[in-house]
Amino acid sequence: MVKMRFAWVLVGLVLLLACGAGLAKGVEVSFYAAGDATVGMFTNTAGTAVTGLHIEFDREVTITNKVEFGGYLPALGGATGATFDFNGGSLVANGAVELDWKPAEARLTLFMWMNADRPVGTPYFTTIDKLGWLLAEGIVHLREANPAALQAALAQFFADNGEFFGMLSASLGMNLQETLLPVIMTAPAEGIQNFFNTMIGMLGVTDLQGLLTSQVNLSALLTLLGL
Repeated sequence: MVKMRFAWVLVGLVLLLACGAGLAKGVEVSFYAAGDATVGMFTNTAGTAVTGLHIEFDREVTITNKVEFGGYLPALGGATGATFDFNGGSLVANGAVELDWKPAEARLTLFMWMNADRPVGTPYFTTIDKLGWLLAEGIVHLREANPAALQAALAQFFADNGEFFGMLSASLGMNLQETLLPVIMTAPAEGIQNFFNTMIGMLGVTDLQGLLTSQVNLSALLTLLGL
C-alpha cells in the first residue's frame, strides 16, 4: 500500500457493490460489464481540479484502457498490479476517468483523488481492511490536530460499547479501556489498525455490512473522522 501523509479529515462512508453506482463528496463511481472486462467510470465531484488518482483492487488486474474527460492523468507505473497511481497531470472538477480492467470479477477496494501526494475529497472503500486503515490514519492525524476531541470521542466509543468491552475485560482480567487508550494515543497507525482488526476478529464479521450491523457501535469515531 502506498504510504501517504494525511492532512485532511476523512469524509463519507460509502459502500460499493460489485455492480452499481455511488456518489459522495469526492467521486461518483459507476461500473459496467464489458465482455470479460469491467468498465469503471470515475467522476471528480470533489469540487476542485485534481492532479491524480490512487486506486486499489482486491487482486492483481490489468488495466486495458484509460480515457480522461477533462484532462490527462499519466500513469506512474505499469498496466498490471493491484495498486495504481495516475498523477502529475490535471483533471477538471466534474471531469471523469474511464478505466477498464481484467479480470472482470476483480473488485475495487479503495479509490482516492489526489493533489500531488495528498488525497482530495471522499475516499471510496469497500472492505473492512480499508476502513481500518482509514480509521488508523485519521486517528494519527487527529492526535496532532485535535487531541482533546479525539480523547472525547474515544471515551464515548468505550462508553457506547461498555457491555462489549466489559465482557472482554472480565474474560482477560484487565480493564481494556485503561489499557488501550494510552496505546491508541501513542501507537503508530499500523498498531491502531492491528487493534481494530483484532476487535473485528472477535466479532466474527467478514464484511462492511456485517460490521455496521454488529454489536460494536463505531459512531463516535466515525462521526469525529467524518466517516
